[in-house]
Amino acid sequence: MAKALVIGANGFIGSHLVDALDGAGHEVTAFDRFSSGTTTFSSERARVLTGEFLSRSDLEEAVRGQELVFHFLSTTTPATAESDPTLDVRTNIAQTIELLESSVAAGVGRFVFASTGGAIYGQQGQDVYSETDQALPISPYGIGKLAIEHYLDYFRAKHGLASTALRVSNPYGTRQRPNRKQGLIPIALRQIALGRPIQQFGDGSMVRDYVYVEDLVRMILPVVATTPEHSTYNLGSGIGFSVSEVFASLRRVTGVDFAIERLPQPKTFVDRVVLDVSRYEGEFGRPQSPTSLDDGVRALWAELGRDAG
Repeated sequence: MAKALVIGANGFIGSHLVDALDGAGHEVTAFDRFSSGTTTFSSERARVLTGEFLSRSDLEEAVRGQELVFHFLSTTTPATAESDPTLDVRTNIAQTIELLESSVAAGVGRFVFASTGGAIYGQQGQDVYSETDQALPISPYGIGKLAIEHYLDYFRAKHGLASTALRVSNPYGTRQRPNRKQGLIPIALRQIALGRPIQQFGDGSMVRDYVYVEDLVRMILPVVATTPEHSTYNLGSGIGFSVSEVFASLRRVTGVDFAIERLPQPKTFVDRVVLDVSRYEGEFGRPQSPTSLDDGVRALWAELGRDAG
């Protein structure tokens, strides 16, 4: 087992990853701002390290003595990157380079980056996308993720830093924060809970690959348990659901016949993104008992109800 650092440990995916790594026997350090004053993960063994991602000295302290570094923090969302592309460049890209430099200096064994499978392939009109397809992002968020992937290649070639980019589809599930304005499912559920209409961009035919967060972290563990054959993996369910199909699931789970506010589809929204996960499954096997869309929505809806209570 390894000493593992999770950057963004109090976030949606990061908190689940802390618990999964701890459960697998790794010695986990959880790095985040912890601005709420509480931890969202369950692990009691994880070492909590409070720091700022934008602080080089905090990053240097965090990576010291670590064998695995998981970079699961983003300073932007697709929406905020869209409204200010330079913010993504100045914070996410620039600071990730500093994190990579610090990792090299600290002798980190492997660097694992949470990239995006939902935005990196762009609008190419394909039914599914594999890692061998071109990455042609048309949104600042996807462009930034691809730039970081290229820097992983650079640090691998220049400094020998082993790295893995995980192109995650559209994750959803418990601990997801609706007020961060990222993710159709949590945002929609919050609107339902508040008795408000749900915004629908386009005609409801946009298709995305939704992966439940606990399924996702179960997919990550085998990738870091050995030396993987590839530097990039698509991680998703491999199944596409349209916006209309997601809304049907929300109605089944909540029992609420909510109103829909229809808005034009933004030009940077692609029509269909479903990930080909055959590379992952060929190397690590097919995930067992994946969570159905209804069951995943039900878990998040129950959590939102508990939080409101």
